[in-house]
Amino acid sequence: MLRVDDGSPFPLGATWDGRGVNFSLFSAHATSVDLCLFDPTGRRETARISLPQQTDEVWHGYVNGIGPGQLYGYRVHGPYEPRHGHRFNPHKLLIDPYARLLHGQIRWHDSLYGYRSGPHRNDLIPDRRDSAGMVPKCMVVDPSYPWDDDRAPRTPWTDTVIYEAHVKGLTILHPDIPVPVRGTFEALGHPAIVDHLVKLGVTAVEFLPIHGFVDDRFLVEKGLRNYWGYSSAAFFAPEARYLGEAGIVGLKTAIRTLHEAGIEVILDVVYNHTAEGDHLGPTLCFRGIDNAVYYKLGHDPQLYWDVTGTGNTLNLDHPRVLQMVLDSLRYWVEVYHVDGFRFDLASALAREPHEFSHRAGILRAIAQDPVLNRVKLIAEPWDLGHGGYRVGQFPMGWSEWNDQFRDTVRAFWRGDMDQLPKFTRALTGSREIYGWSKRTPSASINYVCSHDGFTLQDLVSYNDRHNEANGEANQDGHPHNLSFNWGVEGPTDDPNVLAIRSRMKRSLLATVFFSQGVPMILMGDEFSRSQQGNNNAYAQDNETSWLDWQASREQDPAFLDFVRALVDLRRRFDAFRRRTFLTGDPVPTDNLKDVYWLAPEGREMSHKDWADADRRTFGVQIGNDAWDGNRLLLLLNAAEHRVRFHLPKDFVSGRWIQTFDTSLAEGVVRGHRSVLKPGSTFHIEAKSVVLFQHE
Repeated sequence: MLRVDDGSPFPLGATWDGRGVNFSLFSAHATSVDLCLFDPTGRRETARISLPQQTDEVWHGYVNGIGPGQLYGYRVHGPYEPRHGHRFNPHKLLIDPYARLLHGQIRWHDSLYGYRSGPHRNDLIPDRRDSAGMVPKCMVVDPSYPWDDDRAPRTPWTDTVIYEAHVKGLTILHPDIPVPVRGTFEALGHPAIVDHLVKLGVTAVEFLPIHGFVDDRFLVEKGLRNYWGYSSAAFFAPEARYLGEAGIVGLKTAIRTLHEAGIEVILDVVYNHTAEGDHLGPTLCFRGIDNAVYYKLGHDPQLYWDVTGTGNTLNLDHPRVLQMVLDSLRYWVEVYHVDGFRFDLASALAREPHEFSHRAGILRAIAQDPVLNRVKLIAEPWDLGHGGYRVGQFPMGWSEWNDQFRDTVRAFWRGDMDQLPKFTRALTGSREIYGWSKRTPSASINYVCSHDGFTLQDLVSYNDRHNEANGEANQDGHPHNLSFNWGVEGPTDDPNVLAIRSRMKRSLLATVFFSQGVPMILMGDEFSRSQQGNNNAYAQDNETSWLDWQASREQDPAFLDFVRALVDLRRRFDAFRRRTFLTGDPVPTDNLKDVYWLAPEGREMSHKDWADADRRTFGVQIGNDAWDGNRLLLLLNAAEHRVRFHLPKDFVSGRWIQTFDTSLAEGVVRGHRSVLKPGSTFHIEAKSVVLFQHE
């Protein structure tokens, strides 16, 4: 017979103290809460306990004699009144919002829905079928781990290079990783993965969501899975499908190993919505615990206010929901030692109640939190609602995915008209977007490819999306990709097409690394990974999305060495990692301007040059923040023909040594290197970037 005491309302969740477990659950509108304990299989309920106390809307109780490994769930009693926002249904077993681990996967069945489902569904009438057999169970965990002398790398933003990756996709096909370990958290710390990241030169890995998530029913019914993981159900629990035999220890060990190699771990987190969908979605957790608190409801409380495109939006206006998000973030920093977060659809988090505010509660709370204000914070600065596009409007301390950089760089290298002014703004850190708020170039996360869209190889191989495998009649995914196939849609053996595609990849990626801001590269782009034209592979948990370490490299054998050289160049030259924006003003040391814009005709660019919509070739000469005379010259040619570039006769004195050239397979200039002086000329190849170092 289990002995139950009153326990404590704090901390929320299930907390083991060595003798028993304290259970604590917030619900403002519940009338009672039942704690259900299960056997180790999760199939048989062994005890049902009514939590004996309520303190400040938190229900709590202490159960003696149980500990780590104990499976549990909740049944919450209260009014079922959808028209007033309440959807309590004790027949539905619920996941603890603070669950530290989930056992098992969801099994889709009509009993998961809190209302009468089936052919005559009506969400105003509660469903009385028990859902316990279909729901993952929560597990009590022991959070202790021998971190020893683990130290966060704390790489400065100016030195940061981000590698966006997927836990399974990165490791599942690596031939050097033992088969049972592939696709798991443990595999992230395998020497084969760590060695690759170190040699590549990246300083941080940004993982797609690893919070416990759900395979949506419509995907399962089509034989697909939620591969990306943007459907969270448990904000404190590592996704069970990545655990492997090592469990959560495997994740912690991998993070410690990455730290030892100087690599930070950033998590892509999804606090803007949950896996429960719209008002006709399943009752898995928040909806059944306190629907009127956890979600933003519409003018008709039976419906949800949705700016995420998923059917619901979490209600961070409520202090307890905001607390949950902050507790979750803090938990991942303190218990798992992660180094930062990328917030999916971050604008949705900062709406109070419906309009975006750069002084929203979550932004202010993070800014003053001594744990969270020292980690890397990255916003995806938009959502799908009216007024949700907020690039450049997050406060100091935040960096942002810069989709304007992505689109401008793609358009310029494709050869679109009237791109030069926008392109040069992107190249110099997007001062017009971020400078007004006194942020630095590091506020801009620069990328041309991410998980959401074409890979780099597909960007230069397809004019159109090819998402038929997703089962949505090729209507999903963004149709506006600013891509170009260079004469053949998809794979080809034509050497001319292959040559221009390879050069385009090199110039696109060189722009990312030679621009002011923080560069990000997509997993597998260094190997020319293709998704066969699928620009929305969220449901492709298969070879479409996984990195084939051997086959991908065969597409463009020299490209990996090119990327390594590119990352190394950025690390070597401070001028690419400025802490301040370029202004065009003279610098104190030599009275030279910090940036010069050059026309190939042999002069500084004029107003007429900037207004030339067809201009696709220019030069830029920059210095670093130290004003110590170390200067670099970039020549860029997006035209489809070779261009003769004249260096102005009254240009900076001294010699300019050719260092890097994207018309070369490996980029690095070996053997004979061109040397330019004021008045010299250089022939820059089509679709190329050339770097010169001043001597």
